[in-house]
This record gives sequence, C-alpha cells and structure tokens, in this order.
Amino acid sequence: MKHELILTKDGSHTISIPEMKVTYHSVHGAIQESQHVFIKAGLIDSGLFDFIGLHHVLEMGFGTGLNALLTLIEAGKHKNRIYYTAIELYPLNDTEISQLNYCQQLELPDYNPLFEKIHACGWEEMYEITDNFRLTKRKCNLLDFSTENMFDIIYFDAFAPAAQPELWTKEIFDKMFGLLKPGGTLVTYCSKGEVRRNMIAAGFKVEKIPGPPGKREMLRAIRPQPTF
Repeated sequence: MKHELILTKDGSHTISIPEMKVTYHSVHGAIQESQHVFIKAGLIDSGLFDFIGLHHVLEMGFGTGLNALLTLIEAGKHKNRIYYTAIELYPLNDTEISQLNYCQQLELPDYNPLFEKIHACGWEEMYEITDNFRLTKRKCNLLDFSTENMFDIIYFDAFAPAAQPELWTKEIFDKMFGLLKPGGTLVTYCSKGEVRRNMIAAGFKVEKIPGPPGKREMLRAIRPQPTF
C-alpha cells in the first residue's frame, strides 16, 4: 500500500495510508499524542518509575519507532532499565524512516543515532541500544506472538477499529491480559464503547481518562491483582 509522509499540527511527522484512510499518529500532533497516551498515561502515571528496577514494555504497532524513542529517553532520565518488545508485521522502509523528524522536533539531535539504531537493528533478537534500553522487534501477527516474558506496560497502538477490527476483539484482549503482570497497565488512544466492553470481558479494570489534543478520551486498563 502507498505511504505518504505528512506533517502533524505539532510539527512532527507521521505516515498516512490513503487506501486504508489511516495515519500512524494523530494529525493533531504525533509527538503530543505519543507523549500523552503512552508515556504519561502509561509509563509515568502507572508508577513504574517510582523505584529503580528493570521494567518490561510491550508495544503493539512499532510503526515509526516514536513510542520506542520516547520510552528510551524516559528510561535514561529516570535511570531505569527497560526491556522493550515491539510487534510490527509491516515495517517502514529505510527511505521513510530517514525522513522522520522526531529528534529535531524534540530538540534532541544527539538522540538521532539512537533512533537510527532502533530501526537498523535486526528482528527476533534482543539488542542493547543504551545501557538503560534493550529492544526486541518481532515481525509477526499479534495472535501468533509468543514469549516467556510478562509485561508491566502494554502500548496498544494498532490502527483504529474501523480499519483493523480484528485487532480490537475480546480474543485479542484475552491475549493482552495474559501477557500483563498482575497490576500491569494497558493504554490505548481508542475509547470506543465496544473496545471498552471487550477489555472488561477479558478481565480488565478499565477507566476512561482525558485524551491527547484533538481527542476527548482514551482508555487505560489494569490487570487486577489476585485476591485471596
């Protein structure tokens, strides 16, 4: 499918797929959306960085690598180690990656080599990107994904239900529930009622919270701690 590079309202790039009528990030601001939905509502507000340790993050939809980059930056800031696993069935090509302006927009040019390394490293193996951040990229369908790891956070960043309804079913959220540690958090930009109901049916405790610019609400789902 044809990809188009577009500029979002905060000056950062995203990718559009006209045939599917989707973009990889919000047109109201790619960086703003990722920082709000995944970094603040997920990584920070979960309390994960309240203590120094090793944390496991799973991203559904690696896409442009923006969420991975922002997570790497936060890991360095908080002196925490993150093992980051990203699932992506259709990676971007080198030309598309080279045009993305995230480090420029963040005013962090020193991170550009690390952003390039995130994309250049291979698939199906763990790579050390920095002392605080290790990355494993998996090129597979979500339902075929398997791992021995349990995750503290899941960034659920699939295309919208209108474009990929098969990725927002109870079956999918059953799988996500099983991949999270008890007390773990799943965050997504989507707030549709059917998605929320599927999460609840899978066992999650779900809350609607304020969304990023251009979107009123988003969802945060917690795998409850066991009760004895």
